[in-house]
Amino acid sequence: HTYGVYRHWRETTDQKRVFILTRSSFLGQQYNAAAAWSGDVYSNFWALKKQIPAGLNFALSGMPYWTTDIGGYGYPNGDTSDPKYQEVYTRWFEFGTFCPIFRTHGHRANDTNELWSYGAATPTLVKFDKLRYRLLPYIYSLAWQVTHNGYTIMRPLVMDWRSDPRVWDIGNQFMFGPALLVNPVTEPGATSRSVYLPDAATWYDFWTGNRLRSGQSIQADAPLDRIPLYVKAGSIIPMGPVIQYASQAPNAPIELRVYQGANGSFTFYEDEGNNYDYEKGMYAVIPITWNESINTLTIGAREGTFPGMDKDRVFRIVWVGTDHGAGPEVVKNADREVHYVGKALEIHAH
Repeated sequence: HTYGVYRHWRETTDQKRVFILTRSSFLGQQYNAAAAWSGDVYSNFWALKKQIPAGLNFALSGMPYWTTDIGGYGYPNGDTSDPKYQEVYTRWFEFGTFCPIFRTHGHRANDTNELWSYGAATPTLVKFDKLRYRLLPYIYSLAWQVTHNGYTIMRPLVMDWRSDPRVWDIGNQFMFGPALLVNPVTEPGATSRSVYLPDAATWYDFWTGNRLRSGQSIQADAPLDRIPLYVKAGSIIPMGPVIQYASQAPNAPIELRVYQGANGSFTFYEDEGNNYDYEKGMYAVIPITWNESINTLTIGAREGTFPGMDKDRVFRIVWVGTDHGAGPEVVKNADREVHYVGKALEIHAH
C-alpha cells in the first residue's frame, strides 16, 4: 500500500512531498516516505513508559520517523479537565516534543483537545510547543542528514556510546540529534528522575546553562513544567523565532547557541520546503564549526542555492553559560550578531 501511494504520487508530481502516516510497519517502508506511529495506546503512565523503548527500537531497526498518539487514545481516561489526565498528557507532550514526528492526539472524552483546554497544564504545553517550533532549523537540518546520509534523529544512547556497558540497557533516555540528551518523566507525581550522563567533555543543563560532569548518574530535578534536558559540549544548535507554522518567517534571524568545552560542528540546511527539487541539487548547506583551542566559531561558505533563497541572513551568536542562552526563550542579549551573505565568517569568543 505505501509503495503504491508513493510510486503513483511521484509519477504524478514532484512539486509536493509524499508523507504517509501508518500504524503498521514493515522493513523498508521508510523508502516510501512512510512514518509509523505506535497505534491506539492507553492514556496512562503505564503506556507512556512503554513508548520510549518502543521508539528507540524502531530507530535501531532503521526506521527514522516514528511517533505516538501524544496523550494516548483516551482510554481509560481522556478528560482534559481531569488533573490526573492533565499530568499524563503533559508528560507525554514533553516527550513528544523530542520525537522525530511531533503529533498530539488525546482522544476527546469531553469534545475538547485544544492546548488551552488542559487547565493548569496549558502554560507548560504552550512552552514546549513553542520550543519545538524554535528548534525547526535544527530538526530540518537533521531531516536532511536522514535523507542524505542515512542518519537517525531519535538515538538510543548505545548508538553514540556503544562501548559503554552502562548505556546498553537504558531504554528511557535518548539523544535527539547530536546535541540533546532527553530524559522523559514517566512516573505519576514525580518531581525528579535518575539520569545517566554519558562520556563527554561536559554537559550543560538546557534550562539553566549550568555545567555538569559526565560519566555519572544524577538525580535530576523534574517539576511538572519541564523534563531533564542536557546538551553535550561542542554542540551548535540553530534556533529560529517563535512562530505558529513552519514557513511563517523564512528569513528571521537564526540564534546559534554554542556550547563550549569541545570541538563541534553542525551543517545548517535549507531548501524550498515543499517539493522534490532538492533531488535535483536545489538546496543550500552552511557548514558551521567551533574550534575549542582558539575559541573561534566559523560560519563557512554557503554551498548551493535554490529558487527563492534569501542570500542574506542574520546569525545571533550565543556562548551558552549559566543563566545565559538557557531555556526555550529567545535570547535578547546575544553575544554577537553577524550579517552573513554566503561567504565564510570567523567569530571569536571573548
